[in-house]
Amino acid sequence: MTEHFDVLIIGAGLSGVGAAYHLQSAFPGRTYTILEARDAIGGTWDLFRYPGVRSDSDMNTLGYRFRPWTEAKAIADGPSILRYIRATAAEAGIDRHIRFGHRVVRAEWSGADARWTVEAVHEGETVRLTARFLYACSGYYRYDAGHTPHFPGVERFRGTVVHPQHWPDDLDHTGKDVVVIGSGATAVTLVPAMAERAARVTMLQRSPTYIIALSSEDAIAGALRRLLGDRRAYPVTRWKNVVTTSLFYRLSRRRPRVVRSIIRRATARLLPPGYDVDTHFKPRYQPWDQRLCVAPDGDLFAAIRDGRASVVTDRIEEFTETGLRLASGTELRADIVVTATGLRLLPLGGVRLTVDGRDVALPETMAYKGMMLSGVPNFAFTIGYTNASWTLKADLVSEYVVRLLRHMDAHGYDRCVPDNDDPTVTERPLMDFQAGYVLRSIDEFPKAGSRPPWRLGMSYAHDVLKLRYGRIDDGALRFSRRSVTSEPGARSSITDTHAEETTP
Repeated sequence: MTEHFDVLIIGAGLSGVGAAYHLQSAFPGRTYTILEARDAIGGTWDLFRYPGVRSDSDMNTLGYRFRPWTEAKAIADGPSILRYIRATAAEAGIDRHIRFGHRVVRAEWSGADARWTVEAVHEGETVRLTARFLYACSGYYRYDAGHTPHFPGVERFRGTVVHPQHWPDDLDHTGKDVVVIGSGATAVTLVPAMAERAARVTMLQRSPTYIIALSSEDAIAGALRRLLGDRRAYPVTRWKNVVTTSLFYRLSRRRPRVVRSIIRRATARLLPPGYDVDTHFKPRYQPWDQRLCVAPDGDLFAAIRDGRASVVTDRIEEFTETGLRLASGTELRADIVVTATGLRLLPLGGVRLTVDGRDVALPETMAYKGMMLSGVPNFAFTIGYTNASWTLKADLVSEYVVRLLRHMDAHGYDRCVPDNDDPTVTERPLMDFQAGYVLRSIDEFPKAGSRPPWRLGMSYAHDVLKLRYGRIDDGALRFSRRSVTSEPGARSSITDTHAEETTP
């Protein structure tokens, strides 16, 4: 017999654990389960094991709204974040609802039954479960492979080549010459971490990235905790950081030259006198066209000042037996080459969706409020902010799903589905972001629309009003009831209804 649940969550990472907490807090009697493809809680924070792995967002906003982050470091290392997620799951009993090793491959919606049938692969066997509502919290990273360009001659390199996404447990870089290819957040994290034990680490980049130095500890947060206690201080710190980040983002978009100048001056002060700042730390793009990288306590710049690390801006001509030859003719010796060249994206974790026998082509759908899909009933997904902490949006999506389910219960609805019937709404990319990992895969994702509610919002304050307090019945979300006939063998049918009331 196929097991049935009220809600089925895909993914036991940061988003999935948070979603489960919101659901079971709001509906103690409602059944749910989490299907997790891997064998552990934590998602991204369990997957990445490279040296120095950490957040690039402060934990007062990357942490859950309902569970204060109490450690001193606001920019935390990966193991600390993983402990936080797992402790949240254990304390709330969420871990008892997780089925590990269940990789969801397909989900089929039946309008006649008003439910999803989900297929997952577990130990080589297909497992089927049904649910009233399907909630994808799988993020958008592809876990089985990162992005690695083809490098001529790599096969003759006698050293070790490793991608950060697949870091070997036994890789010892002590006393070795290391070249890290890339200039994004992963490279900026790896270089100072590996420089602590390596003979020398070189960050090899094609072009510079914006890197800002921030204190790893939030002095104001610490003072507020001492004054108010953890639980009262947390929302104050959270909003303080939200406002600060938002203001800086808006200034960056409206006055990019001003922000470029501010970042350049700050960078120059942290580097040795006479350092060629414009070659190695002057990006070609504007601030926040791509996400800014963070150097906690200026660790990258300290490693450069101390001579433990260096930056080379050039292009790779080919690998040699002992390192890399660059377009300029320079040769870099290397024992270990780390290809921090980016991630690959996979929308909805690769799950195939089918609605009443019709396969859903994601690029032909439009994302409603950045969390549901046009034409796909009783379904939600989480995509976080690109200009702020992921969990800020994840918490809001969970809160909205709770409000939506309450609304459906209150009015006896079995089905809700976004419907874009406005011909004046034009298509846009779901994420208006210029990072390489986004541009490589954005055509595989749903589209956004030219105006609300079909945009993926990037303002937390705006989304608080829209998702936490805005109307559920806004004209674009359609509700219906499943009417069951009493004749033996007859199929049920769906009757469209538009709710007039708003959720309290």
